[in-house]
Order: sequence, then structure tokens, then C-alpha cells
Amino acid sequence: MEPQLPVDPKCLWKPSNVEDTSMDRFRANVNQKFNLSLANYDDLYEWSVNSIEDFWSTTWDFTNMLSSNKGQQVLDTTVPMDAIPEWFKGAKLNWAENSLWCRSSEKVAIIATGEGHPRTEITYADLYGEVLKCAEAMRAMGIVAGDRVAAYIPNCPEAIIAMLAASSIGAVWRFSQIEPRILISVNAVVYNGKVLDHTSKVNAVAHELPSLEKVIMIPFVSGHAGQDVPNSCTWNEFLETCKDLPDAIRFEQLPFNHPAFIMFSSGTTGLPKCIVHSAGGLLLQLKKEHVIHGGLTKDDILFYYTTTGWMMWNWLVSALSVGCTIVLWDGSPFKPSPGALWELVDELKITHFGTSAKYIQSVMEVGYKPKESCNLGTLKAIYSTGSPLKPESYDFVYRDIKEDVLLGSITGGTDICSLFAGHNVALPVYRGEIQCRCLGMKIEAWDGQDKSVMGQSADLVCTAPFPCMPVYMYKDDERRSKYMNAYFSVYQHVWYHGDFVWINPKTKGVIMLGRSDGTLNPNGVRFGSAEIYNVVDEFLTRGIADSLCVGQKIKGEDDERVVLFLKMKDGIQLTEALVKEIKVKVRSELSPRHVPAFVLSIADIPVCDSSETLNNTGFVMLSPALLFTLALQNDLPSTAQQQQHIASLDDYIENLNSKSHDLHVLGSKVDHKAVHILMAVLSDLIGSGRNNAYGK
Repeated sequence: MEPQLPVDPKCLWKPSNVEDTSMDRFRANVNQKFNLSLANYDDLYEWSVNSIEDFWSTTWDFTNMLSSNKGQQVLDTTVPMDAIPEWFKGAKLNWAENSLWCRSSEKVAIIATGEGHPRTEITYADLYGEVLKCAEAMRAMGIVAGDRVAAYIPNCPEAIIAMLAASSIGAVWRFSQIEPRILISVNAVVYNGKVLDHTSKVNAVAHELPSLEKVIMIPFVSGHAGQDVPNSCTWNEFLETCKDLPDAIRFEQLPFNHPAFIMFSSGTTGLPKCIVHSAGGLLLQLKKEHVIHGGLTKDDILFYYTTTGWMMWNWLVSALSVGCTIVLWDGSPFKPSPGALWELVDELKITHFGTSAKYIQSVMEVGYKPKESCNLGTLKAIYSTGSPLKPESYDFVYRDIKEDVLLGSITGGTDICSLFAGHNVALPVYRGEIQCRCLGMKIEAWDGQDKSVMGQSADLVCTAPFPCMPVYMYKDDERRSKYMNAYFSVYQHVWYHGDFVWINPKTKGVIMLGRSDGTLNPNGVRFGSAEIYNVVDEFLTRGIADSLCVGQKIKGEDDERVVLFLKMKDGIQLTEALVKEIKVKVRSELSPRHVPAFVLSIADIPVCDSSETLNNTGFVMLSPALLFTLALQNDLPSTAQQQQHIASLDDYIENLNSKSHDLHVLGSKVDHKAVHILMAVLSDLIGSGRNNAYGK
């Protein structure tokens, strides 16, 4: 039975003049160029995914991609998607050159601010000069195209300068498994009112990198000494390496598919997969999202609350290619007050504000209403990602933040470092829905039988190639086993993304229902955990602090039962009456099959360092992963064996977690103590059935 998702959701916002949007100008451009009569976005989308070469070539021109050669062929359409076809064969370009076309000494490129730091502004002319010095210093060290430059660094201008310098040479930007020659870091950071030393971790990391030739330290926190870092120099010393600078940056002209960035998978099944993204593919995709979908111009000011380890940092920094101003924030978003980021909108005249769904929910939960203390007159759009944006959060934005604003819930992932579905300046915003499937991304919902469906919960797939597909996995084998297993092992010749979605047959909007590997399947009915969370969230005022919904295999049967964990607020107990209300609500809003078999009060729920709940075993690391998986499969070893597993690996897990929290490399930081609590309760369910649980 399908969930009762609204086919006619409430419209919360409409563009005042569709004809004046970048999306509609692009549609008109396509009609004129190809003598077509595409009437609306649906027509334009269908053309974009069925006329792949024409679409991406037109996007190249419309978004003003800079290149010394566009190439002879956009794509060989005879090559299957899982063969990873080459795009824009013969093209030559440079990511950094596309980001630094504006050289104005009047136009601000970067505004950097945050917790415990004075605000700084860097013009495009100054940014160009700093990148020039950094690039020449790297060249003096012998850095060439294909080398790796790593950073363990907060969200500061130096991160962008170093990334652009590396990109100008053709070096690849990222970390650890990639054997970097240079490591750039800081002495400390400030978060939530505390100074956190980085030097000890820099030394520990540097010790594990035999390829490392130099460590460059930025004095990010004034007056903090920390440990001495061997074989290091300061940022300023590094920039002063070359006294006789050339007049201009030497932008190496590189193939479209030349590696630019390495992103990292969650690392839940061993070391993270190193996902290599191309300069051309990622740049073209992100310019499409900024210019066509978002209507971003050189006159806008874009802010996204992100760390340098999240893909949204790349998304934010790529907006320099539009010539706009970007805003960096480092530190807690709630310091010195819950209104810190919203006050920033007024102070800096921010036009586009990006954050996570969890942040919006947190602002709502603390009772802060931005529109009561902020003007927000310049704000055109609010972007949200990281997890599904709940319908109640849509209500909060339009009720308590701003009525006339585009709320763009966006979804994609590290794997593509961009979006499959997202914002659209030419379409309405409907409650609970992502506005559209993005141009050129032929995504569908497949029901597990290779059949595309709408109005049904199904797997998110992409059935046609796109330019920002990873070019390869770093250190994959000749058969590309890691790549194939990650994206093409479920459906033949079709990209399987691992998300569970519902596409509205009327609005064509998308609702994210959770990860496919976290899909619940009681009695053969598949649905996403997000559906349960949306119901539970209606009871947050009743003392529920957080929730986790998982499926547990029924021993000896080919079936599973749904278990709902509830973490209650301090001093509040879970009552049988509340459990009954929740179950009745789940039954009425979803279906009888959605009703949890057990509802358990739990002391804590594990989250990763991006504040996302761990919805399934795939996000729990190492020994907790092993035991939690077994618990869900109803096949736990003895208590003694559990303790042996935990004791032998806990120190190692803690070590990895402490690194991943700051490096954003070894996967998300996991509170494995909370995982142990979950295992104990699940084990109790296996053994005696219903202790501390409310059953059917």
C-alpha cells in the first residue's frame, strides 16, 4: 500500500514573472536555436534529457564557459552509461580561470566571517593576486598537473586561494588516501565558544602520509601556539617563496575530464571511496545550477553554511565563476545567538542563503523567528539540503522567515557533487516537495522491476549519462570494480543512486523518502523512514527530542518488523498513551503496514557530525556497524562476543572518529556509545521481546 502523499500539495510561492527568469530565457534561447516550441519547464526538461548533446552544448554557451577549445564532440551517445563516456572530446579549459575572469578591484569576491573572527573582504583583484602567489609557490615546490594538494582546514579564504592555485596548475584538491605532496592546515579553530587545537592532529596526520613534502600552517586563531609542526612553514612564508612573480597566472589548459577534486564516500564499508570529479564536468554542471536553475548573477551575494569537507563547499565556491560575492562562515551557526546567520543576511545584503534541513529544524525548535528581528529584504532564495526538508519546515520558512522567497530543497550527493533535483526560479514551491528534476538529469523512480513509475515509492535512478559523473575512483582496479559496485550493480547500464523517492505525477515535484539501503520492508511493502519521521515530528511538542526508525529482520522468516526509537526530552517519560496516538496517526496518514511493531524509549540516538540521524546500518562504522547490523538481522552473537568485538575496536573507532570530525575524510563521526545503546535494546527485543517497549 502506497503512502498517502498529496498529489495536490499546497502552493507556498510562485515567481512573480516567469518570463523574466533565467530559466525562461534559457527556454527561449533553445526554442530560437533549434526552431522548437517548448512551452514550459516540463517541455524543456524532456528535451534536455532526450537531446543530450544539444542541451549540454547550449548550456556551455549560455553559461559562458571559458575555454581555449570547446572540442569536436559533446558525447558519443553509442557508449553505454556504465562505460563512463567521455565528454567534450578535445576541449581545453581550466577551473581556476573560469573562477577568476572578474579582475575588478571594486567587486568583492569573498566575505569571510564567523565565530570569534573579524570580518574580512577580498576583492576579485586581490583574490587573483593571492592565487598568483600561491600557484607560483606551488610550482616552485615542483607541483605539476596530476599532483595532489591536501587541506585540513576550516572555511576560510586561504582554503579557496589554495584550491584555485592548485586548480590553475591542474593539481587535484583533497586528502589522505590520495598521497598528497602538500598539506595546508591551521593552528586551531573556534567552535561553540571553544578554541580547538589542530596542531596535534596535524602532526598525527602528517606522520601517516609518507608522500608529504611540506606542511603549510595558517595562524587562524590569533595567539594560539599549540605544538611545533616539523617540516612546516607559515602561510605568509609560503606565499613569499617566489620574489619575482609573473604578470599573470599560468592557467594550464587541460582536458574536460582532467581531475580537479576528490570527494569521499561515507567510509562505512572500510576506507572511504575516493571519488574523482573532473574540472569540466563539475564546472558545467554547477554553472547550470547557479545560472539557469538559480538565476544567480554577478550582482548577487551567495551564502552557504558548510564546512570545507561537505560537497556544498564546492557548490558555494563554484559560484565565483558567475562573478558574484560568496560569504564564508566558520564556527557555530548559533553563536553568539540563534539569529547569528539571519542577522548576517541583513548586514551583508545576502540574496541567496543556503543551509541544511537540520539547521532549519533547529531554528524552529529553539523558538527563534527570524522575521521578528530581521528585515531580510534582500533575500531571494533559501536553499536546504543534507536530509529531506520536512513539510513543517516549509511552513516555518514561509510563516516565520519570509513569505516572498524561493525555498529550494535540493538533493544530489557527494557522488555527483551536484544536484539531481532541486530549485527552479520559474516554478512554484509546493509544500514538502523539491521543485523539479534538474535539466539534463534523466532521473526516474524505478520499482525494482526496471520499471519507471510516478506516484509510487521507488528507487532513484538516472538512465542517461551526465557530464559530472565521476571520471573514476582513485586506485580502482582495471575493471573499475569500485565504480561499478557503487553505481551500476543494481540495474544494468543505469545509475542507481541509493535514494528512495516519490515523484508527483501532477506537479513533477520530488519527495525524498530516505536512503534505499534504509528502506523499510515489512510484509513486502517498501517505504522510506522519512515517512515515519514526518508523522513523529507532529508530536515534537509532546516531549520527543529525536527519533530513529529501522527495520529488524524476523528470525526464521523472510520478513522484517519496523522498530521506532524515541529519545525523550529531559524529565519526560514515554507513555503508552503517546505511543498509541503515534500509531493511530501513522495508520491514518500512511497505512496499517507503516505502523511500527515496537516503539521504544531510548537514552540516545547516534548522529554523524553533520547532525544527520543514522537511519540504517550503512552509516554506522566498524564494530558498531557489525553488531548493529547483526541486531537488525536478529542474529546477534553472545553478550561476551559482543563485548570482545567492542573492546577490541573501540579505541580504533575513537581514533578514526576524532579524525573524521575535523578532516571530513574518514566518513562521518559516529557516536558509537549511542549505537551500543541501540544494540542492547535490540538484543533485548530478540531475547525477551518487549522490555521497555510498546508492542502492537
